[in-house]
Amino acid sequence: MTNPTSSQNAPYKVKVEKDKTYSWCSCGLSQKQPFCDGSHKGGLFKSVKYLANSNKEVWFCGCKRTNHQPFCDGSHSKP
Repeated sequence: MTNPTSSQNAPYKVKVEKDKTYSWCSCGLSQKQPFCDGSHKGGLFKSVKYLANSNKEVWFCGCKRTNHQPFCDGSHSKP
C-alpha cells in the first residue's frame, strides 16, 4: 500500500489532555481511529506522535491526506 486509506472524509474532534502523547494513524487502517493500533506494521506508514501542550479540543485528520499531520487542513474537501 503506497497511499493511505481514508477512514472518513472529515476530521475527528478530540479532547486532548495536557502532557499526554497521542499516536495518530497515518495509514487509515486502524480500528481505533484516529489513533494508531499498529495495523500499519510491515508497510510504509508510521504513526505520528502528538504531545498535547494543554487541555483542549483538536481536529485530527480523518482523510489521511493532510499536509499538516496529524491535524486536518481541509484536504478532504479539495478536488
